[in-house]
Amino acid sequence: MLLVKTRLGQSKIQGMGLFADEFIPKGTLVQKFIDGVDLELTPEVVDILPGPAKKNFLHYAYRNKITNKYILNSDDARFLNSSVTPNLIGDELNKEADIAARDIERGEELTVDYSDFDDLAQEKLKQHKPHRKILWGNGGEGNVF
Repeated sequence: MLLVKTRLGQSKIQGMGLFADEFIPKGTLVQKFIDGVDLELTPEVVDILPGPAKKNFLHYAYRNKITNKYILNSDDARFLNSSVTPNLIGDELNKEADIAARDIERGEELTVDYSDFDDLAQEKLKQHKPHRKILWGNGGEGNVF
């Protein structure tokens, strides 16, 4: 669940992205998993979803590296794109939460590093290879994956 003001917009990384709609100081808790609001499913449950539903679910969900369960954010946090220099990092105290790694300006795209938490990160990034780009810390475009 997002805990700061955000908006959706066209991403330079991939498709739609999530953007800060307010200044976010370094260390701010930006989003966290909230049981009963966000969804956590076992692989067995995901496997019985009908084809189109499963494809859509897997597009937006991630598989937690520690629990091997699938997590689907109930809000726009599912539009977080991946970067090798993310401005959101995992909170050491709460493994299912992200904090601002640095000050984030209003209008800046919020990014995470999928490989930090998603067991299927490399597979997802390969699927979007023609479009997904690396964003460097200065917000400029980098090399294509």
